[in-house]
Amino acid sequence: MAYFGWVADTSEPPEKWDLRLGGWQLCRGRDGCRADCKHVLICDVRSLTPAQRCGLAEADRPAWRLILVGVADAAERASLLSMGCAEVLPDCASMRELSARSQRVAEMFGLLPRWRTLGPITLDLFHRDARRGARWLSLHPREFGVLWRLADNPGERVTRGQLLKDVWRISHEPETNSVEVHVSRLRAKLAAADCETLIQTAPEGGYRIVNHTPFMFAQTPTQADALDNYLRDLDWHEGEKVKASQF
Repeated sequence: MAYFGWVADTSEPPEKWDLRLGGWQLCRGRDGCRADCKHVLICDVRSLTPAQRCGLAEADRPAWRLILVGVADAAERASLLSMGCAEVLPDCASMRELSARSQRVAEMFGLLPRWRTLGPITLDLFHRDARRGARWLSLHPREFGVLWRLADNPGERVTRGQLLKDVWRISHEPETNSVEVHVSRLRAKLAAADCETLIQTAPEGGYRIVNHTPFMFAQTPTQADALDNYLRDLDWHEGEKVKASQF
């Protein structure tokens, strides 16, 4: 079953954009937060100013899960798309069109796994970074590459040679300790997020991800991400006030 989220100044989507009528299921987030939502988020932005819409896209950039509806100006729609929004539609968009475009975006999520979860850490392939709750670890591209490669098979050993081939894209053994340096830096960033034991050095050489059981972290509270923080402070009716002041 396909899931969608609804982001607006109302708790329920209007009938013309309520994908539940087409067999979708509405997700309201965990405790109202969207940090863990890995599906399309349909945002009714009719009451927002262009600056607020831009801020919304920026808060989740690249905004691959955001489908903004209610943007009348074609140039503004193009600008929001260039920021990474999955779709940007005018107010006249029908249920049929919204459903088709949402389905296309949902299918794109399935083509390549964007997220991986390692205990309390979430890896984000599009951001090329990892986070614990709201905190990003600010990984270097190769640090992220090492962590993503180790996450292919948690618990299994990955040799230095395999990391050089898969992350560095070289097949020979260089006369540097680049792998060890990057793993050391990665461990330091994981330690700052209280996950210093996530990467283990294998006795026979190489590294492995400690295969944590999911239930160990089941009680960890969800923390808001940048999008949640932005939505919390957003004045949904500022756009309506601006329009009224023009008359």
